[in-house]
Amino acid sequence: MATFYQGNVSSQVRSAQDSAAGPAIRSLTLSDLRQALREGWDDFQAVPSHALFLCIIYPVLGLVLARAVLGYSVIPLMFPLAAGFALLGPLAAVPLYELSRRRERGEEVSAWDALELVRSPSFGAMLALGAMLLAWFVTWVATAQAIYVAAFGYAGVTGISDFVTRVFTTTQGWWLIVVGCGVGFLFALIALCLTVVAFPLILDRHTSAGEGMVTSLRVTAHNPVSVAAWGLIVAALLVLGTLPFFLGLAVVIPLLGHASWHLYRKAVEIDPNARPLPPRPHVRKPAADFPANLFPWRRRGNP
Repeated sequence: MATFYQGNVSSQVRSAQDSAAGPAIRSLTLSDLRQALREGWDDFQAVPSHALFLCIIYPVLGLVLARAVLGYSVIPLMFPLAAGFALLGPLAAVPLYELSRRRERGEEVSAWDALELVRSPSFGAMLALGAMLLAWFVTWVATAQAIYVAAFGYAGVTGISDFVTRVFTTTQGWWLIVVGCGVGFLFALIALCLTVVAFPLILDRHTSAGEGMVTSLRVTAHNPVSVAAWGLIVAALLVLGTLPFFLGLAVVIPLLGHASWHLYRKAVEIDPNARPLPPRPHVRKPAADFPANLFPWRRRGNP
């Protein structure tokens, strides 16, 4: 009996140590990446969400183009803004992770089920990580602007043709291309290493943003070649999606979002002891309680 007890304690200690070390990481191969893309495509076909992304992409694109027409000062930032979209891709794909997760469970799924994400216990952690990505994106745009100023100064351009001539026919322009692409690569690499599985992990296991980033770094360290190949696949598909007047992004973004969920499943072992937390209850607040329902702490004690 004593021997069994000691073994049981030892097993519990090892289990606690493994839990403290973080989720178990698997090895990824290039075939895993291809399979993740195929499974992501299956999810997209089952729950097409391209119309939703068209409604998001084209108003934003229209505002940028309108600004480009009305003010030439934004033209040098057109490429950094488009390239920096990859930094925000993991955040934009969060609703798609929820759809893939539900479909994985065998549930009936519609595009509107993505809205249930706001009731998830991990919604706050995802917002925190999303805010970090947004700050990283703003930092990249500011850095790109500083690189352009270092190359050409503060003088504005007179039009798109003038900008193209500056960039491709001058020494400063080629310096801008080399330095800008190099710095942009570093920004994208850091974002990829920190978020390759972070958002799906947070959604699936209700972890913190910090643990999501640490696990992403562990996956990258364990699978540097596969993660680098995944980054190249993402970049190539995003470029292809922008070619036909950005129309392809309505398919590319959902495809990559769903595929990222399946990549997470292949990179991180499923916790057999995990117990999914119930979503936060949706409490309806009657209009008769307004404006008192704006101050919930007043209801905890005496008014």
